[in-house]
Amino acid sequence: MGRILAIDYGQKRVGIASTDILQISANGLETVSVNQIMDFIDQYIQKEPVEEIVIGYPVKLNNKPSEAIRYINPFIKNLTNKYPEKKVVTFDERFTSKMALQAMIDGGMKKNQRRDKSVVDKISATIMLQSYMEYKKHKFN
Repeated sequence: MGRILAIDYGQKRVGIASTDILQISANGLETVSVNQIMDFIDQYIQKEPVEEIVIGYPVKLNNKPSEAIRYINPFIKNLTNKYPEKKVVTFDERFTSKMALQAMIDGGMKKNQRRDKSVVDKISATIMLQSYMEYKKHKFN
């Protein structure tokens, strides 16, 4: 069994989370700039066994893809071409940024710490990954 890598792809930054090797828990890893994401993934896959890559897919309330797909879809295509042996899936990322901000507030982070968008992106990736893991657990049970 390998890890699941989650990617919250934004226009400037990319939040990254990963499961443990047994796929029990989701953990925030890093936030990198968009132009560093492929290098990060290359290095991570060389060090860790990755079974699946989950990409946050922006969907509107009416279940239609948001305008952000115009920069996410080329990334997904690039990723699937580069790693054809990896399972790459998209997963609804609605509300993860708001949930991340609320988690920061609930965790007692000060306002100036909550302004750090890189922390929000990493927490968003973690929330999305945890949701994906719950979805998989219920889908196959």
